[in-house]
Amino acid sequence: MSTDAPSAIAEDAKRRAEIDHSLRHPVMFFFTSGAAWLAISILLGAFSSLKFYFPEILEGCEWTTNGRLFPAHLNVFIYGWGMQAAFGTMLWLMARLTRQTVKSSGLILVAGHVWNLLVSLGLLGILAGRGTGEVWMAFPTQLWPAFLAVYALIGVWAVVNFRSQNTGHVYISQWFLIAAAFWFPWIYISGNYFTFVYEGNALMNSAASYWFRSALLYLFFVPVGISAIYYLAPKVSGRPVYSYKLAMLSFWSLAIIGPWAGMQKLYGGPVPQNLPLFGAAASVLLAIPCFTVFFNIYKTLSGRDQVIANSPTLRFTYAAALGIFVLGALSIFLNMPTMGMLAKAQFAISNYGFDAAALYGFFSLSMFGAIYFIVPRVTKREWLSRRFIRWHFTLSVYGSISLALFGALIGGILHGDAIETWQNMPWANAIKQMRVYTTAIAAAWFFILFANAFFFIHLALMWLRLGRRSAHPTLLNADHGSTSPHGEAEVLEPTKA
Repeated sequence: MSTDAPSAIAEDAKRRAEIDHSLRHPVMFFFTSGAAWLAISILLGAFSSLKFYFPEILEGCEWTTNGRLFPAHLNVFIYGWGMQAAFGTMLWLMARLTRQTVKSSGLILVAGHVWNLLVSLGLLGILAGRGTGEVWMAFPTQLWPAFLAVYALIGVWAVVNFRSQNTGHVYISQWFLIAAAFWFPWIYISGNYFTFVYEGNALMNSAASYWFRSALLYLFFVPVGISAIYYLAPKVSGRPVYSYKLAMLSFWSLAIIGPWAGMQKLYGGPVPQNLPLFGAAASVLLAIPCFTVFFNIYKTLSGRDQVIANSPTLRFTYAAALGIFVLGALSIFLNMPTMGMLAKAQFAISNYGFDAAALYGFFSLSMFGAIYFIVPRVTKREWLSRRFIRWHFTLSVYGSISLALFGALIGGILHGDAIETWQNMPWANAIKQMRVYTTAIAAAWFFILFANAFFFIHLALMWLRLGRRSAHPTLLNADHGSTSPHGEAEVLEPTKA
């Protein structure tokens, strides 16, 4: 028996290496191209914020109006960075958890190139004035069937791996991944069909657009982010997930409540008031999965402060867990009709702050944690610079706090108050009141841009296999002996079903 254990460990390590090798090119392509789009999106967001304060900048150029820059910024962030980071993470996690290699990496890579081409066409379409005007669906309408077809070529491999797994176990991360893989086409087809194809009531088309925005967040980006932190927290810390029952509660509460949110954006409009109030109630109840995930990760990592301090992966993962707690708190605060915030936030920049908290303060931080863990395994190299990682973490976290909480949320509340008291305050004054906060948003985006420029360079060097060879993982503490011997090594699998 003593000789069987080392043999099993060696065989397991060999299998992991085969899986990582089969995914090296598509995973690194999605991560690197996604990081490039992230930098472009942040640049567009910063410039859009500056245009609000200094509208005379390039005022003669139609391509740089705020009405085009802002939707370009959001859609490039979602489809350029968000979707591709999710693709890379989903493919790698599902292959690792099912112990299956991916034999069609070339086809996935081709699909990735087509996806980037579509994002490029969509960006040019928005800047050229051919966008739809829908915030999360601003790309020209001709592109959405092509996006759906390319997704089918990429997402199907997560399902194929799940169906052919030979481990006999279903891990909690797989529940979220497989659900997100199936939910996305339903959300994407329904949202685009009822917004752009179905010739019904215009108000209902707007309702479908609002539903799409909420469903894409809660039923795709949030599940992928949760799956990553449920995998990474136990993997790096060396502990199983604190409570499997809480993990399942987070999954089923998200699955049941998530599809009902979104209609609250029509509050006060010419629709039956039970619809927006029902959507507001669902949004408030979505705090249940958010708080549950945070508590589960907090208890899992409790007492592992030294590992968190040293591990880039755990730093981002723990920050993402805090981010989902903030997301749950904001879902309550911004959607409570009794507090008056539901009406005030409708047309204010508070919604942008909520999007920033969700997409950057939670989802992106969880993806950064996953990337810092996955990339050394698929490239067989370690990260080059601890300093780059520290800068990336510090500027990302503090930049997102400044962006979401100070710039957009506090500014949005004051903006909403000014809009509500339009009888006593001219509209121009309400706009002027926002300027200091839009300046803060622009400054925060520039900090985040600086952080992600280093991240993109670091990632590109790793794809070129210029990372350092080392027996130790890249730790934020220069003394390798100051952390556990596991570091960011393979410790144990996450909680299984």
